[in-house]
Amino acid sequence: MRRVTDVERRHRLARRHALAPGHRAADPETATRAMTVLHATEAPSVYLSLWARVDGLTVAEVDRALYDDRTLVKQLAMRRTLFVFPRDLLPAAWGSASARVARAIGTRLAKEVEQAGLTDDGAAWLAAAEAATEAHLADGAELSAQEIREAVPELAGRLDLSPGKSYGANVPVAPRVLTQLGVEGRIVRGRNGGHWRTARPQWTSMSSWLGSVPEPLKEREGYAELVRRWLVTFGPGTEADLVWWLGGTKTAVRAALADVGAVEVELEDGRPAHLHADDLEVEAAVEPWAALLPVLDPTVMGWKERDFHLGPHAPMLFDTNGNAGTTAWWDGRIVGCWVQDPDGVVVLNLLEDVGAEGRAALGLEAARLTTWLEGHRVSTVYPSIAMKQALSS
Repeated sequence: MRRVTDVERRHRLARRHALAPGHRAADPETATRAMTVLHATEAPSVYLSLWARVDGLTVAEVDRALYDDRTLVKQLAMRRTLFVFPRDLLPAAWGSASARVARAIGTRLAKEVEQAGLTDDGAAWLAAAEAATEAHLADGAELSAQEIREAVPELAGRLDLSPGKSYGANVPVAPRVLTQLGVEGRIVRGRNGGHWRTARPQWTSMSSWLGSVPEPLKEREGYAELVRRWLVTFGPGTEADLVWWLGGTKTAVRAALADVGAVEVELEDGRPAHLHADDLEVEAAVEPWAALLPVLDPTVMGWKERDFHLGPHAPMLFDTNGNAGTTAWWDGRIVGCWVQDPDGVVVLNLLEDVGAEGRAALGLEAARLTTWLEGHRVSTVYPSIAMKQALSS
């Protein structure tokens, strides 16, 4: 059985994730394909994930791919997370991971509107609200959530979520309906109404945005395509890694692994994992490299079991819900994080000694990122302990 060491896994991600110098991607589309999808929960992460993988990248190039050429499209999918997908991968998600999420949140929303007293039949109410919203966007209009809410009477109303709890909230129902339509692939987050560092999506119909909308793949076919691409990007990975990343079931993952002809290999600690059948060659070594990655970068979030690149640093770099803050990488391992000072200068917080070569390489990356950000400060709702420490020092 093919054995893949931790060192080889780090060499693989250096090349496949377009992070090592000499292996970076040519453009935003190529970089996104290299990662299968990009995390888009926070708007700046899309730009910063691409900056780390495309030499000379500009904000305009990312905007072109997202909003002009529309070769990259935002879609809610695995684990109820917003991602940027290569356009051709959307049908796979619509038929599998997105459909799974749509069923779950649609059922929940139907119950919530009944509990709020908006209707006695939540499913019928949701269907009517979705139809009215789609009709309002049918002419290709691109509108903010507030504009849609004001124009569509069916979206009036508020929900009391977790009443009596400290985390309870009274929220408008309109954004929940937009989310439901989005995960179903019927509408899409189009142009951003604000700066690239903020998320102010203009919603529009998927058919208007793409011109033509392909049919979703069947569920099993969709999962197989997602798993195939994941193996190319992140392999070798365990069954547990895939179940977590897909937000799916063991049954779905095992079927997909069989459908794509995945090959079982052995990790350094003896655990079984999987590689794509066309990707079994031993990976050559890569020269030491440095990288600064943003909150929720796909390289950090690609596996459930991350010890081979994360080591003992999870408590300092992830919040209690498993959300990764910024990370600093040296030679294929996470060694700390980065923040910006009040002037926008990128500052490192290293959690281990990386030696003079590592410190110098990371310093160059920090200076490069400082220059690219042009004084713009990037905020996050997922600061790690290490980030908080750096900001308070």
